[in-house]
Amino acid sequence: MLCCAPFLSLYCIMSREILNRTELHDPDTWVKYTKGKCDDCYSGCCTMPVEVKIGDLIRMGVVDEFDKDEPAKNIAKRLMKARIIEHFNFKHEIYTLARRGTRDCIYLDEETRLCTIYEKRPNTCRNHPTVGPKPGFCAYIRFF
Repeated sequence: MLCCAPFLSLYCIMSREILNRTELHDPDTWVKYTKGKCDDCYSGCCTMPVEVKIGDLIRMGVVDEFDKDEPAKNIAKRLMKARIIEHFNFKHEIYTLARRGTRDCIYLDEETRLCTIYEKRPNTCRNHPTVGPKPGFCAYIRFF
């Protein structure tokens, strides 16, 4: 297996050879999104931080509808303890979903590289790549 620091690039994810080199932290290396691009991608976007709001958490089933009136900081504490989120922005009440040590979203299946909550996924994921650091571009990773 290739070995690199996880912050360098997705070049080091697997032992397969990579056709392109995408740096997650550098949107200038991202590729123009086109229909079908996801079909042979290694889920590069699923290794980026995902910011969600309370409505997303309700749709995902991790917060009940009746909990939405609870103070956001209390919800954040509970979700951090459950390792569902890794950060909470108190000022804007935005939660950041937790990621594994590999930087993968906790809802990404490690084997299939598909979202395990696709039908209930957050708006950030639904709207990618039309919104984000570089609208219309994605962190596309393709292997042989």
